[in-house]
Amino acid sequence: MSFAPIIASKLGIRASQVETVLGLLHEGSTIPFIARYRKDSTGNLDEVQVQQIQDEQKLLVAFTERKTFIEKTITEQGKMTEALQTKIDSANTLLELEDIYLPYKVKRKTKAVIARENGLEPLSIFLLEQTNQLPDEEATKYFNDKITNVEEALQGARDIISENVNENAEIRAKLRKHFEDSATLQCKVLTDKETEAIKYKDYFDFSEPINKIPSHRILAILRGFLEGFLRMNIAPIEEDAIEIIEEQYIKGMSPSSDQIRKAIKDAYRRLLQPSLETECRTVLKQKADEEAINVFAENLRQLLLGAPLGSKRILAIDPGYRTGCKVVCLDEKGELLITDLIYVHENNWLLDSEYKIKELVKRFDVEVFAIGDGTAGRETEQFIKKMNLGLPVFLVNEDGASVYSASEVAREEFPDYDITVRGSVSIGRRLMDPLAELVKIDPKSIGVGQYQHDVNQFRLKEKLDQTVVSCVNTVGVNLNTASKKLLAYVSGITDSVAENIIQHRKTLKKFSNREELLKVPRLGAKAYEQCAGFLRIPDAIHPLDASAVHPEAYPIVEKMSADLNKTVKDLIGNEQLLKTIDTKKYVTDQIGVLALNDIIKELQKPGLDPRSELEQFEYANIYSMDDVKVGDVLPGQVTNLTRFGAFIDIGVKQDGLVHISEIANKYITDPGEVLKLGQKVQVKVLEVDVARKRIALSIKQTEAENKSSAANTRPITKQSGSKFSQQGSISSNQQEDLSTLNVTDALQALKKKFGK
Repeated sequence: MSFAPIIASKLGIRASQVETVLGLLHEGSTIPFIARYRKDSTGNLDEVQVQQIQDEQKLLVAFTERKTFIEKTITEQGKMTEALQTKIDSANTLLELEDIYLPYKVKRKTKAVIARENGLEPLSIFLLEQTNQLPDEEATKYFNDKITNVEEALQGARDIISENVNENAEIRAKLRKHFEDSATLQCKVLTDKETEAIKYKDYFDFSEPINKIPSHRILAILRGFLEGFLRMNIAPIEEDAIEIIEEQYIKGMSPSSDQIRKAIKDAYRRLLQPSLETECRTVLKQKADEEAINVFAENLRQLLLGAPLGSKRILAIDPGYRTGCKVVCLDEKGELLITDLIYVHENNWLLDSEYKIKELVKRFDVEVFAIGDGTAGRETEQFIKKMNLGLPVFLVNEDGASVYSASEVAREEFPDYDITVRGSVSIGRRLMDPLAELVKIDPKSIGVGQYQHDVNQFRLKEKLDQTVVSCVNTVGVNLNTASKKLLAYVSGITDSVAENIIQHRKTLKKFSNREELLKVPRLGAKAYEQCAGFLRIPDAIHPLDASAVHPEAYPIVEKMSADLNKTVKDLIGNEQLLKTIDTKKYVTDQIGVLALNDIIKELQKPGLDPRSELEQFEYANIYSMDDVKVGDVLPGQVTNLTRFGAFIDIGVKQDGLVHISEIANKYITDPGEVLKLGQKVQVKVLEVDVARKRIALSIKQTEAENKSSAANTRPITKQSGSKFSQQGSISSNQQEDLSTLNVTDALQALKKKFGK
C-alpha cells in the first residue's frame, strides 16, 4: 500500500515528492543528505518537510498494523460483516478504530457480562424498544436462581444497556467532540497538602477550558497531580453530555424511558466520562509534551548554532572559591597545553595568582580568556580584568560541564586528568566552537527548555537527536579535528564508524582527501555518499574537499573550469567568473538546476560557516541580587525561552524572568517571535524577591521609555569586559517552578502597581 497520496494531502505537497522521499529513505539516505543533495529529485523539500514525511509514514504504518490486527481478531470471532468492514475502512484515526473494536475486545467479567450470563439480554432489548408494556411485569419473566426480584432483573438489563452505550462508536465520537469543545480542567489541592504544595498554589482552586489552557500550565498541573498534591478532573457540564446520549436513545415517554435514562446516566458516570477524561488527559499531555519538546529543540538549535570564536589560543578558567580556580591553556585546535591552579578570592594568594596568569599568557601566547559563568565566575572575571592585560575576556556558559567532566567521553579524551581539568578544557572549547563541544553532552543537561523531565522521554531524545544531527550537518565538520562524538552525528556515520575514522586518522596523521574515507573499515560506498559532503578537509589536495560540494559533483565543476580555461581553484571565490556560468548546460540525470545553483553559491564562499560572528558583551557593575534595585535598566542576554516568557542573565547568578506580557509592545503568543537565545537586550527591573531568588523584568518598558525618562533611573556604572553566554545560572527546576505559579506573585502585585 502506498502512503504517498495520504501524506501528500496532509502536508500539502505533491504525491510524487513524497514517493521520492520515501524511496530515498528506503534506500538508506539520511534526511540531511536528501535535503541538501537531492533537491531536484524532491522538488526542493527542506529538512523539516522530509522529517514530516518520515514521521507521517511511521504513524501510518502503526495505524495500518493496528487495523490489520483488529480485522483479524474480529474475523476470527466470526463477527465480521460487510457493514463492519466498511466502518473499519472508513476510520481515519486510531481512536476511531478503537471505538469500533471496543465491543469485540475480550472483556474481564463486567456487570454486563454477568447480566448476560444470567439471561437478561432479552430484557435489555425489551427496554430499548420502549413499548407501552410495563418494565416491572416484563422483568418477572427473567427470575431464576440468580435473579430473584424485579429490581435485580432491571438492574442487570440496565448494566447491559450501559455497556452498549459505552461501546457505541457514534456516541463516543459525539461525546469526544463535545469534550474537545466544552470540557473544563478543574483541580483542587488535596486536604492537608497546602503547605507541601505551596509552589502549586495557583492551582489550589483552578478551572480552565481544555481548548484554551496553555501547554506549560497542563504540565505544571499534571506534575502536581502525579506528586499527590492536586486532584484534577476533566469534563463538560454533565447534563449537556447526557442530553447528547438521550437524543439518540430516548423515544418519547414510554414506561421504559425512565429505565433507559438511568442506564444512560450510569453509562456516562461509570464508563464514558472516566474513559473520555483519560483520553483527554492523554491528548493534552501529548500536545503539551510536543510543544515543550519543540521549545526545547528550538532553543537547543539556537544554542548549538551559537557564534564560535574560532581558532584562538585560550586560557580557560573554571572558577571556584575554597578549592581555587582551575586554569588550562589550549592551543588553536583546542589541545591541552598545561594546567594550573590559582586562588583569586584569598588576599594572601592574589599576587601569586597574578604572576601565574601573566606567565602563562606570555609563555603560550594567549589571545583570549574564557571563564565559566557559574559560582565565582563574575568575581574571577573582575580579577582578570583588573590585571589590564589587554585581552578579551568572555564569560562562558558552563551548564552541563560537570556532566561532561564525569562522562566516558571525557575520560577517553583526558584519562590522566581529573574532572576539574576536564571542566576547564570544556569551557575553553565551548568558546572556540560551542557546537563541537556541546554535542558531547546529553542535551537534557544543557539547561534550555521547560519541563524536560516531565515529557515523553523517548520522543524528547528523538527530537533532540534530530536537532543535533541537523545542526552538525548544517555547519559541516572538519574531518581532521572532529571528535568521535561529533563525527557520529554526521550523515551516514554510526558510532562504530566514527571510532574507525578516528583510528584511521591516527594512522594517517591526517586525511589529505575525502577519498581516503573509503579505506576506513565499515565505511562503504553508501556511507561515503551520505557523509562526504558534510566533511571538510581544509588545505586538502583537491580544493573542493574543503567545501560543501559533494564529490559526485566534482566532474561537473571540473568541466565548468575547463570550459572557461581555468582551474577549479581559479573558480573558487571568483564571483565575477562564476556569474558567467550557464548552469543549464551542466544538468545531468542526477544533478539538476537547484543542485547546480547550490554549487555556484558554495564556490563563491566555500566552507563558509553559517553561524554568526561572536560579539562581546558587557554587564553592568553588579554581582549579586542585593545590587539589583527596582527601576534599574540593565543590559542582559536571553538565556532560555519558554512559552510563558524569557529568562535573562543580567550578571547576578540568578536569571530574571520577562513574562510574555512584558516582552513586546504588541500581542505575541510565543517569546520566540521576537527573541533568540543569546540576544542582547535592555531590561527594566520590576521586582526583586531575594528570599525566593526571583527577579521580574520588562523589555517593553525599556523600549517605551525615552532618553529623558532613562535619565531618571538609578545610574549603573559599567565595567569593561565581555560576555559569551547562551544560558544563565538559574536551574531548569527553578524555571519550571516559576511557570507553575503563573509568573509569580510579584508580577500580580506589580500589575496593580503599574497597570496592564
